[in-house]
Amino acid sequence: MTEQVLQDGAEKEKEPVKEVVVAGVHNYSREDSYVVPTDPRVLKKLEWFKDQKLGLMMHWGPYSQLGIVESWALSDGDADWSRGGIDWEVTGEEFKKEYFSLNKTFNPIRFEPEKWADLAKEAGMKYLLFTTKHHDGFCMWDTQYSDYKITAEDCPFHTHKYADICAHLFESFRKRGIGVAAYFSKADWHVDSYWKDDTPRGKFKNRGPSYRPSENPEEWERFVTFTQNQIRELGTGYGKLDAMWFDAGWVCAQSGQDIRLGEIIEEIRKIQPGMLCADRMIGGAYENYVTPEQCVPERPLSIPWESCITLGTSFSFKYEDEYKSPREVINLLVDIVVKGGNLAINVGPQPDGRIPAGAVKTLKGMGEWLSVYGDAIYGTRVCAPYKKDGIGFTKKADTVYAIQTFDSEASIVPDTVWIPYEGEVREITVLGEEKVEAFFREEGGLRVKLAGRNNQTAPIARVFCLK
Repeated sequence: MTEQVLQDGAEKEKEPVKEVVVAGVHNYSREDSYVVPTDPRVLKKLEWFKDQKLGLMMHWGPYSQLGIVESWALSDGDADWSRGGIDWEVTGEEFKKEYFSLNKTFNPIRFEPEKWADLAKEAGMKYLLFTTKHHDGFCMWDTQYSDYKITAEDCPFHTHKYADICAHLFESFRKRGIGVAAYFSKADWHVDSYWKDDTPRGKFKNRGPSYRPSENPEEWERFVTFTQNQIRELGTGYGKLDAMWFDAGWVCAQSGQDIRLGEIIEEIRKIQPGMLCADRMIGGAYENYVTPEQCVPERPLSIPWESCITLGTSFSFKYEDEYKSPREVINLLVDIVVKGGNLAINVGPQPDGRIPAGAVKTLKGMGEWLSVYGDAIYGTRVCAPYKKDGIGFTKKADTVYAIQTFDSEASIVPDTVWIPYEGEVREITVLGEEKVEAFFREEGGLRVKLAGRNNQTAPIARVFCLK
């Protein structure tokens, strides 16, 4: 807990609150504050969500042209950590003008949604989590409530056949049986009902509104109406959505920035029955699952959760970025799944509309492993002892999967493996090409003898099926 000034600018009142966002990274809600949904359709959709395990998250917008952190450098209050990538001589005010003009040069003519969806399918992705709008306010769909959008006449991409990016992307993924979740920032640093210059603060901007909503309720209501209209637009005009994922956790009733999210979600659920809502770090009835960012909980959580983690070093596209290997991502995925969570692995597309080659290589490598061993990942639930002695455990129906991961190709791969599982086991097989010669029950677990391997390099992981 920390003493933090509430983000609506209400400096007159301080109270101990958990910091929602530190250096652009969201915290995540506590397990014991989770509110179990009462709508049976939402509960059913949560079971679907827990089956998926792997999603493709994508941060994309005009900011990809700069190769710096998305949105955050616009906030003067976050300048200390977010403007390190601004290495050309420019003042903060000049930078804001440059940033907000990036829409006039954003022309991703090599964007091919069908190819993105094919790659996601090959990589083993089960759902897409796409940034419809980040904090900067630029809309990747044909919104009727803002001119700062991909289909506006001052954006050169507006004449392209795929100009309404969200519409074409969502449809391409749905056609391949991949779910769709719409990321939406509750803050909007472009619209003048949130960030205004004619306030005592002037041009200096924090991540919150530039005025006190409690002292200017008419202006705040204008922002609420605008925001609800955009949420309604996405939720009713862009096909089936499995979830809406709301970022900017400081925009909430607790900080005096109530957008009355619940009323618009309930309205949308009349059209999208059971649609999930992830109101990050806010808790309550509309945070149906929690979202650790760039981290994995140390232990299993008993509530639905999803870690969003970058494939490279940045959520947005970064020039000459370094990407995790398939081995690193699969090891990460196993650690998450054995603790009951999902992994949303983030890829930032290039400004020309292509997925970076390094990311493509890793995604395809992930798919190769999952095509053989995916039964131990998809549709599973937690299984004690979860993770012990280098083995992770999942369960589906009458099968327990024991997953042994290897850190590198040079790792030693023993022919005899200790599996610390004490439940009853009648049969043990191995996914893939390896064969079990025999297994023995010993105190505390099972000792499994495998036939000798021909391959000299360690696999990413191998999976034992205990029945």
